[in-house]
Amino acid sequence: MTLTAGPGADRTAPEPARSALLTTTHHPPAPARGPSPEPASPVAPARPAGPTGRTPAGIEHPTHPATLPATERPGGPWAIWSPCTPGECLPARARTGRWRLARRTVALLAVLAAATVLVPLAALLGGRVLGPVLRALHRGVLAAAGVRLVVRGGPLAPADGRGALVVADHTSWIDVPALGALGPLTMLAKQEVRDWPLIGPLAARTGTLFVHREGLSGLPGTVAATADALRSGVLVGVFPEATTWCGAAGGDYRRAPFQAAIDAGAPVRPVTVALTTRDGRPTTAAAFVGEQTLGDTVGRVLRLPGLVCEVTVGALIEPGAGDRRALAARARDRVRHGGAGGGTG
Repeated sequence: MTLTAGPGADRTAPEPARSALLTTTHHPPAPARGPSPEPASPVAPARPAGPTGRTPAGIEHPTHPATLPATERPGGPWAIWSPCTPGECLPARARTGRWRLARRTVALLAVLAAATVLVPLAALLGGRVLGPVLRALHRGVLAAAGVRLVVRGGPLAPADGRGALVVADHTSWIDVPALGALGPLTMLAKQEVRDWPLIGPLAARTGTLFVHREGLSGLPGTVAATADALRSGVLVGVFPEATTWCGAAGGDYRRAPFQAAIDAGAPVRPVTVALTTRDGRPTTAAAFVGEQTLGDTVGRVLRLPGLVCEVTVGALIEPGAGDRRALAARARDRVRHGGAGGGTG
């Protein structure tokens, strides 16, 4: 099925659940390796259309920095790392659209203000009320920012009522409301999000699982908490790259979330999120990378004439008897190369 945010948006039946508004796992870049090239053009060149008849999310980009082997990365092979920086991966900042920026800023703040009132009230009434409210608020965030949501495949939840690990590549702050609009989801997010003004309290209120990403000592507890949530029938959303890439290239998938899926016997739901201009050309303009602040990346999006966020819900991947390395690799391949389909694969 195909859904569009705004008028005529998703009218699927309400489901009990929790979610998070605008959580993200943005991480600072590696130390600079020399002068950055000129800013990229606003639109990255598209590769030939994939089997689904559209441009794949993993597009090529003429100025994307080299991806270092794991053994050569700053901090070693286990450190959270991305080569993406604003100078190398983003188009030049738009010089027009000031009125558009002002209008959309007011609309976005209105949605967030409504969320501070509606989310606590809906939480008191239980998941059957909270789930639809959160989905509506996420769609409202996208509409206020000038982002049109198109969904292919779905729903996210397995037909038999089990929980599932929902995985996607992480490019932009847009990824979270895009997934939340399909919800209901409980997101995994970095601990720092809890301290963000307005967004942090909302994320905590809606059941976000906060993770200390730099400390390995807390990893078993995170895996156990994620597995418990999956066993209880919750959809847990995670970006396994653990940080943001610009969308022209992607990072390796961390394996810990997939261990939680194996421990819980829960399937993995791969989801592909592709951002394009209104005429269908892939763009990195909405990416949230390097030393960017949240305000900078949101402002860039609000200035744009418009974006289309296409979300493709892939077929379920059963954990089976394989190990977490194999499961992570299968999920990564489905996210970047798979097609639509809400069944089991």
